[in-house]
Amino acid sequence: MMHKPEPAAYEQFYGKYIELVDQEPILERLESLKDSTFELLSNLNDQQANYAYGPDKWTVKQVAGHLIDAERTFAYRALAFSRGQKELPGFEENEYVERSNSNNRTIKDLALEFKTIREANLYMLCAMTPEHIEARGIANGKPIQVNTIIYIMAGHEVHHLNILKDRYGI
Repeated sequence: MMHKPEPAAYEQFYGKYIELVDQEPILERLESLKDSTFELLSNLNDQQANYAYGPDKWTVKQVAGHLIDAERTFAYRALAFSRGQKELPGFEENEYVERSNSNNRTIKDLALEFKTIREANLYMLCAMTPEHIEARGIANGKPIQVNTIIYIMAGHEVHHLNILKDRYGI
């Protein structure tokens, strides 16, 4: 079964995400986040969605695009390691955002894409066996377990939701 990983089980960098996830069952948390994030994003107007709190900061649309890219990346890592792949490269979030075209899309479209991807990922995660959950690999040069990746998915989302609240006023 899935369990919140202990700090010794992951690189220190990921701690800031995992600490944001409480002890509730992780799949239930991912499900509830899917719905609340969709609602939050889809209820924004154009002015809110195009807002960036500084000249070199992402717009809300770019944050949404980043959540989509990260969701795909984390899910692919979980899939690949659960199927026996041993190593995957990292991803440069700023390059991904720069090339994402998120600012030319509607926030409602981005919100729906995020929700749809999360729903698909939940099907995949629910079908994983205990062996899949315990599988390990190397991502971005660092060892990681599928179980930990699943918790990072939730914590990463919460991290950016907190930023949207604190710095964007959403």
